[in-house]
Amino acid sequence: MDVKTLIEERVQTLFNLSLKDCSDEQAYVALLSVVKELLEDKKTIEGDRKVYYFSAEFLIGKLMSNNLINLGIRKEVKELFEANGKSLAEIEEIEAEPSLGNGGLGRLAACFLDSIATLDLPGDGVGLNYHLGLFKQVFDHNKQCETPNPWIDDHSWLIPTNKHYTVDFKDFSLKSELYDLDVLGYKGNKNKLHLFDIVSVDEHIVHDGIQFDKSNILKNLTLFLYPDDSDEDGRKLRIYQQYFMVSNGAQMILEDIKKRGISLTELDKHVCIQINDTHPSMVIPELIRLLMQEGLTMKQAIDITSKTCAYTNHTILAEALEKWPMYYLEEIVPQLIPIIEALDAVASERCADEKVAIIDSNKTVHMAHMDIHFGFSINGVAAIHTDILKDTELHDFYKLYPTHFNNKTNGVTFRRWLLSCNEELTAFIDKLIGEGYKEDANKLEELQKFVDDDAVLEELLAIKQTKKEQLAHVIEAKEGIKLNPSSIFDVQVKRLHEYKRQQMNVLYIIYQYLQIKAGNKPAHPITCIFGAKAAPAYILAKDIIHTILCLQQIIDNDPEVSPYLKVVMVENYNVTYAESIIPAADFSEQISLASKEASGTSNMKFMLNGAVTLGTDDGANVEIHEFVGDDNIYIFGAKADTVIAHYQNGDYHPQDVLANDPELRKLVDFIVSDEMKAIGDQECLYRLYNDMTNKDWFMALLDARDYIQTKEQAIADFNDRKAWAKKMLINISKAGFFSSDRTIAQYNEDIWKLK
Repeated sequence: MDVKTLIEERVQTLFNLSLKDCSDEQAYVALLSVVKELLEDKKTIEGDRKVYYFSAEFLIGKLMSNNLINLGIRKEVKELFEANGKSLAEIEEIEAEPSLGNGGLGRLAACFLDSIATLDLPGDGVGLNYHLGLFKQVFDHNKQCETPNPWIDDHSWLIPTNKHYTVDFKDFSLKSELYDLDVLGYKGNKNKLHLFDIVSVDEHIVHDGIQFDKSNILKNLTLFLYPDDSDEDGRKLRIYQQYFMVSNGAQMILEDIKKRGISLTELDKHVCIQINDTHPSMVIPELIRLLMQEGLTMKQAIDITSKTCAYTNHTILAEALEKWPMYYLEEIVPQLIPIIEALDAVASERCADEKVAIIDSNKTVHMAHMDIHFGFSINGVAAIHTDILKDTELHDFYKLYPTHFNNKTNGVTFRRWLLSCNEELTAFIDKLIGEGYKEDANKLEELQKFVDDDAVLEELLAIKQTKKEQLAHVIEAKEGIKLNPSSIFDVQVKRLHEYKRQQMNVLYIIYQYLQIKAGNKPAHPITCIFGAKAAPAYILAKDIIHTILCLQQIIDNDPEVSPYLKVVMVENYNVTYAESIIPAADFSEQISLASKEASGTSNMKFMLNGAVTLGTDDGANVEIHEFVGDDNIYIFGAKADTVIAHYQNGDYHPQDVLANDPELRKLVDFIVSDEMKAIGDQECLYRLYNDMTNKDWFMALLDARDYIQTKEQAIADFNDRKAWAKKMLINISKAGFFSSDRTIAQYNEDIWKLK
């Protein structure tokens, strides 16, 4: 039976209505039922060796569109709904976005699962089934407020498995229940995302926003992703979560191996565990413990585990490399202590330097150190990131294990970030070069032959304008804010963190505001679009959000400025919002301090959709720069070696920069100007101002002047529409390297060796 008939019959069966007469909600429920059945019929990918991708978060986004594309039926479904007076896009909007991730780390994990299945490799994700996610962001009085973000209802994609495991903590045990999500490859077969939950979770203990009793583990364990760790109970809760995830995952793996009749001494030949950042690091001692329970000696268990586990490092920031006081672990998972001590002893035999110790002299356990000593692969996620790890941040480890280090530059799945969110551009590329690029992204290179074709360039500009008009409609509907689609859409959407330097973008906005007030109008109207959540306890990040929202209000209320400059910070930025924002962007803001962004993946999504990067030579920007050339990217700022030298020498002082640049001083001073203080919280504004003028740890002032000048050049260049369209086309044509299919193929060839 064809899919159109299936959907029509399902509506009739469920609601005794025709598709034409049912509501959008009923149409969605029927479509979900049909698609879940089609997924159920898909073959599970099998192989002698399998990868398990352990990650604290999977930012999977809404699944309907992606599943329709990967099933190859989206066109037929869209036609069916249109024939019955319905919009597939509006019906897809009904789906609640799963609250299972936060930022780039989780989005990357989701892209990787898609690509693992697309390449027909046996590989499952392992994580937790968070009920309320990170949080839903709400703005009130120009400040971020956090509220719960529930998503699980009677019509979710979760599949109950009736599988349960027991996880022992010091004072109690918890019984898990396992839910699965099908992960379908493009026109292919499926793997699973395994999400562990607890039976006793209780959403009703949450009050006053996202406050809850962090010590009540029996009720809170799977409530929130990254619970506030500003107090001891919050930090301990993270350990409870991490151990619960890895113990369940390790038990599931060993159960499967035994069912297959494979000796546990052969585990490493049939399983690879990829540790995504340090959150799942306890899988190493836990797997050793479980193997010892099965009768292996500690030496055997350590050897097998070391050949089974691989570690991906996602950060250069020392504070993001997790470390836990030994007494926390003694209070929560005392069964791991003798194993961690044994691992530390082995590591000390290899190298006595405390800089590479697992347990330091303060009795602190360094999770990344454990991953490196007892994993067979350590990879960075962009060429410059891996080089920095080897040359500076993890140099002592690199000397110990030079053959273990490798680079795997991140990638994104084109199925979601082009086919799903930019149908207009997808159809145009199909017409120009065929559909082969959907499975081999390098074929986008064929677009190069149209670089001087005026008709193609005009159509590219027209498509971009369409996406900008669509985004303006979305933002007006969601935020009540009207945008000018003819203005430049200058976009910075990513987690709010000082090293990503949204505060430097703030200085540009102030610069442009003051220029307009002085009678110097920009070469083209510009709309600065932000989207970001700040961690609840990250006070300075929340101060930056407050400053942006205050500027938004000031500019909106100034008729002299608002026709030429607009600022909008969208509320509760997530994957769904990104799918509207990214295709509409003209400028892609990738302005992290050089040496601090491991890779970035939004830079790749923007590039794929024809935005031009304005950024530092940091993370994957370096490789984008190499691919598109100097004329098709705007690079500014200090280079990584200069920045690293400043940190080593301790010779960067923001007051010196301001003393030598009175114009820049005016921009910073505006943060605490009368205009800002009249509508803002003075404590928040002064805290940011004092930090920038006295500390500025991520050197926004160092690069601010170059940033402003480079952005002004980009605005001037934007007015040569034909030349700009060429930049767009070249960026799209060079995006093929940044497919997650390529990344996963390299993981498999160098690390996993699955088929």
